[in-house]
Amino acid sequence: MLRQAIVTVSLAGLAATASGEIVSATPDHYTLRHEATSPIAPDKLWERLLMPDSWWHPDHTYSGNAHHLWLNPQAGGVWLESWEGNSVEHGRVLAVMDGRMLRLDAPFGPLQGMGVQVIWTITLEPLEDGAGTRVIFDEVANGSLASGLDQLAPAVDGVKREAIERLTDPSVKN
Repeated sequence: MLRQAIVTVSLAGLAATASGEIVSATPDHYTLRHEATSPIAPDKLWERLLMPDSWWHPDHTYSGNAHHLWLNPQAGGVWLESWEGNSVEHGRVLAVMDGRMLRLDAPFGPLQGMGVQVIWTITLEPLEDGAGTRVIFDEVANGSLASGLDQLAPAVDGVKREAIERLTDPSVKN
C-alpha cells in the first residue's frame, strides 16, 4: 500500500470512519480506493449522491460554486457544471444500478485536458446492522507515460477523500 489514511469524525453523536488509499501509481496509471460509513440510510444517501451540488466542495469546481453542478443519472447522462454561459462536462455516466452503484468516465480537473481516462465507480451498501450505509469509491486512471499520474495521484486522492467525507456527513450542506 503506497498511502493510506484513516479519519474518524463525529456526526451528530454518531461515529463515521473514512479510509483512503493509493492502491498503485505509475507515470501512466493510478488506482485509488476510498471507503466510508455514514448514518444516512442507503436510499437517502443515493438521493444525495445524485445531487452533487449538495455535497461536492465548491473549491473543486471551475465556477467556485457547487450550486452550478448537476448530474443526469442514466447511462450517457452527464455530471455538468453550467454558469453564466460557461459549461464543463466533468463526467459521463457509464452505468447506474439504482440505489447501489454509479459509474462515470470522469477525468476531473486537469486530467481532462491531459486526455486521461478515469473510471470512477461509487458503490453503496447497507450496513449489516441497518444503521446506515457503506460507501466505496474506486477510481482507475490511465494515460500516457508523459501524464505523470504517479505525481498527480496524491492530489486526486485528497480531492476524493474530501468528497467521500462530505458525501457521507449529514451535516454538510452547500
